[in-house]
Amino acid sequence: MWSRISGMKKLTITIATCFVLCSVLLLQSSYIFNSHKSDLPTSGSNDSKKLSEKLPGGLLATEFDEESCLSRYHQSSLRKPSPYKPSGSLISKLRSYEMLHKRCGPGTDAYKEAAKNLGHKHENGSRSVGECRYIVWLPMAGLGNRIISLVSVFLYALLTQRVILVDQRKGLADLFCEPFPGPSWLLPLDFPLMNQIDHFQWGHSHCYGTMLRNHAIKSTALPSYLFLYLMHDYRNRDKMFFCEQDQNLIGKVPWLVVKSNLYFIPSLWLIPSFQSELIKLFPQKNTVFHHLSRYLLHPTNQVWGMVTRSYNAYLARADETLGIQVRVFSTPAGYFQHVMDQILACTQSEKLLPEVAAQEESQVTNITSRSQKLKAVLVTSLHPEYSDYLKNMFWGRPSTTGEITKVYQPSGERIQQTDKKLHDQKALAEIYLLSLTDNIVTTARSTFGYIAHSLGGLKPWILYKPENNTAPDPPCVRAMSMEPCFIRAPLHGCQAKTVKISPFVMHCEDWIPGLKLVDAPNVSSSTTSIVA
Repeated sequence: MWSRISGMKKLTITIATCFVLCSVLLLQSSYIFNSHKSDLPTSGSNDSKKLSEKLPGGLLATEFDEESCLSRYHQSSLRKPSPYKPSGSLISKLRSYEMLHKRCGPGTDAYKEAAKNLGHKHENGSRSVGECRYIVWLPMAGLGNRIISLVSVFLYALLTQRVILVDQRKGLADLFCEPFPGPSWLLPLDFPLMNQIDHFQWGHSHCYGTMLRNHAIKSTALPSYLFLYLMHDYRNRDKMFFCEQDQNLIGKVPWLVVKSNLYFIPSLWLIPSFQSELIKLFPQKNTVFHHLSRYLLHPTNQVWGMVTRSYNAYLARADETLGIQVRVFSTPAGYFQHVMDQILACTQSEKLLPEVAAQEESQVTNITSRSQKLKAVLVTSLHPEYSDYLKNMFWGRPSTTGEITKVYQPSGERIQQTDKKLHDQKALAEIYLLSLTDNIVTTARSTFGYIAHSLGGLKPWILYKPENNTAPDPPCVRAMSMEPCFIRAPLHGCQAKTVKISPFVMHCEDWIPGLKLVDAPNVSSSTTSIVA
């Protein structure tokens, strides 16, 4: 009897133990499963939060793989926070554009249909093109010209709800990452007009200016594409692009192909149908290039490696950094003492560089304090002699302020070698390095300098163009705006009156016929008038 009871107890204990063990296992399994499920969104949320922290201001989309384009996420670690915040309207506009690019970009059904229609020989202005219209950018001139024109074309695409596609044959993908989530911005190599676009010039039958001259375009019979010639030597009829009535016509054409080497954004502000939206997008009018370049242009990992290695080696430990961009436009170019004298006159009179002690003073000056201020000077030029001069000057004698000045030049290529991959990558890296400095001195009418100071949010000191091999007096001027100059602005024609009364454009400090954007409160009535 006792044996039977004992056996029943053992059975009961065994069953209870199994039940407990099963419950524990089930709970653990449930915990692991639920934990795994909850970890996915939590991890994603944390990752998204981390990425957002690396993309301050909300300007950039977070739908990218960080490792594929390090510069997109790591620039904020090298830059001081920009005092210029993008507007909510601009952020919303960029998110809307990204959706449009996903619907209409290369590889989509909409793109395939639009490309097929482009090949039609019969041109009919009544053809429906849907929501997908395109603007194709062709790279022209040097790297600086290409970048300022690319940003200009992108803004035009935003304003007109067009998809921007860029010609990839000149190595753009070696310089910049893809800027938009989803479909590429690179123009497919099988684009129907690919074999023709290299021959597009202002006399081409589809060139807008030529079609106007020949009375070959009207709203009832539009071509399937237009070629826009917006180069420095464009004709008056080509400049009609900036007229309101012409924009109404151009807006109906499905495809636009653009050749430009200019920063034509100031004249977009003078087109009435664009102006109200531009004011919403850019309440601070001198921040257009600053915001758009930081959104659109992210150096590839190879270029970014050049930037970070140089920055960490030469700039990161400095108390203050100065960028000096030297471009000599004379023929032949090279080292000229009057240019060197001008650089010294500008930087020392503006207290950007210290003066050096006189010979007799340098022999008795012996400052060994570890608290000495370190100033790093980054020089970019095709000619290394300018930085060599500065190095020798500060090496040979101490500064009168006691600060240590170190001079660094990343490269000295002697001649411009556009379309050579490594040369262009070095040039782009140097533009970004200049943009990371605290203050910057640039050369008049240099697109290289325009990009660097605008990208960095800096108002530069601009070196005036020397005349007759003599350093100008004064040697430089502080820019009123960080915007690039539109050096071939259409000052006559349909915008002639608007230019003279507009409070937010002024003539450029370094090129009086040019136009640049400036915040209206900082512009006096005397600076808004343009010298004809």
